Amino acid sequence: MGGFFGIASQQDCMLDVFFGVDYHSHLGTRRAGMAAWDSEFGLQRKIHNICNSPFRTKFEHIFEEMRGTSAIGCISDSDPQPLLIRSSLGTYAICMTGVINNSDELIHQYLSFSGGHFDSMTGGRINQTELLSALINQKSNFAEGIQFAQKSIDGTASILILTEKGHMIAARDLMGRLPVAVGKREDGYAVAFESFAFHKTGFEDVRELGPGEIVELTADSFTVLAPARKEKRICSFLWSYYGYPTSTYEGVNVEEMRYRNGAILAENDLAAGRDDPIDYVGGVPDSGTPHAIGYANRSGKPFARAFIKYTPTWSRSFMPASQMDRDKIAKMKQIPVNELIRGKNLLFVDDSIVRGTQLKETVEFLYESGAKSVHMRSACPPIMYACKFLNFSRSNSDLELIARRVIRDLEGDEGAEHIDEYADGSTERGRKLREVICEELHFASLEFQTLEGVIKAIGLNPCELCTYCWNGKE
Repeated sequence: MGGFFGIASQQDCMLDVFFGVDYHSHLGTRRAGMAAWDSEFGLQRKIHNICNSPFRTKFEHIFEEMRGTSAIGCISDSDPQPLLIRSSLGTYAICMTGVINNSDELIHQYLSFSGGHFDSMTGGRINQTELLSALINQKSNFAEGIQFAQKSIDGTASILILTEKGHMIAARDLMGRLPVAVGKREDGYAVAFESFAFHKTGFEDVRELGPGEIVELTADSFTVLAPARKEKRICSFLWSYYGYPTSTYEGVNVEEMRYRNGAILAENDLAAGRDDPIDYVGGVPDSGTPHAIGYANRSGKPFARAFIKYTPTWSRSFMPASQMDRDKIAKMKQIPVNELIRGKNLLFVDDSIVRGTQLKETVEFLYESGAKSVHMRSACPPIMYACKFLNFSRSNSDLELIARRVIRDLEGDEGAEHIDEYADGSTERGRKLREVICEELHFASLEFQTLEGVIKAIGLNPCELCTYCWNGKE
């Protein structure tokens, strides 16, 4: 994943952009960068590795190194960006959020006719943002270039550009899978993935861009370069997992959605006649916690934080490249409240169950701390397909997903023909899936939110939501 933030202003905006980019730190852990434009110095750019140090630490001296009345920045979970590009369109800085799945094909096409080259990274891989800029540069202006690039890409690309005149150009991806919001205050405009980032720096909402919409922003102008498309498929996981609690997308707040989602989970258990003896309901921190609050409020069972995630010094658990290292860090961050665990029947709500490796460690940790039983609820349906639009789950194959692996183990390749049944906990196959995962991860019981429940909790028209990872429908 990743996120970007930018401001076009009448005055120096480096401090506000610094804070705005930092507010996107929950979206990525590998690279961060800032680019600025100043009438005297022109375009400037800095990129840092943030794997072992947060954005604000790496960029705390940026005010001594750069200045500008327009600036953009990004947090990236993949390639270094923003890049500075010199082309027939001029010199500009560019960053993106999303993923390009057909990179090899596009690189081959480009090299076959252009006679040009790319800066190759370790292993021969090409920076996706450089590839994106090569596509954009094939047209005579930014709007046409962005549209050409987005139509050429298999995947998703939301784009933020800072030109050599200090203008910002922002484009939401063609299907609107990711948000791009615009804000305004008296001295200029701001663009962000997370709109709360510009609220904190005094900007008020103008609107969210529509799918495929492209706009150009200066300190005193807002120009639509390409209108929005009608078709939209915004990622449902924004609300379930990686969106920040204070964020609102398409008019729906993340925290409120999670409360509703947890309540629906509890209603499903009540309707199924489940009456497990539960002493406390808790969330797998952090994103599982509001789902658990909703569950506890609706079920009438007391909410408690039986363990706390120690975050002051530990980095996010999915940061290291090694799964073993990620699991180790996740375990080290979990600090038990023994008085709320020992001898207790606990029910936890997690935002999702992807591979199950970290969750298994968590459950073992709870039993080692004296839990009598550990029940689990997932705030979303079983994940059946690796995301190919945003790549947030980092799965290279569907079979890395615990639900698909269990299905294969139960029925071989034929199991893939019955995914809908396995997702449904009321069917024989669905019950077997849950039984096997319970045995493997040591749950006393397990249930998943239904697809209908997630959609109801979000409250948008189902045709506006991307639910590919659950049902394989694009």
